[in-house]
Amino acid sequence: MRERTAAINENGFTDHVLVCTNAREGEHAACGAAHGDEVYEAVQSWLRERGVFWSRVHVAETSCLGLCSAEGTAVAIHPRGRWYSDVVPGDVPTLLEAEFGADATHLGSRSDDSR
Repeated sequence: MRERTAAINENGFTDHVLVCTNAREGEHAACGAAHGDEVYEAVQSWLRERGVFWSRVHVAETSCLGLCSAEGTAVAIHPRGRWYSDVVPGDVPTLLEAEFGADATHLGSRSDDSR
């Protein structure tokens, strides 16, 4: 096992966006069937357009985040500790702008939660 926190921080990494794309059979809702892949792609696009994708902000597909809904997918942003459910692709620009600023210059954990 290698602890890599210092190396990640030295490279300028500040935030991690987790997007649930979990799919499952059965009676319960899952993000994979509620726009999970499209939300994941919209997050990547928004960050790429601002030049911070995989430099300052990492994005990962996840399995269940525990916020299952048929209305949209679950998204978590860390280390901010921000959690969203029912996210559809059209919500992504508003969500990410609120978190990171219109030009993605408000990166790093936020100490205020005044929103």
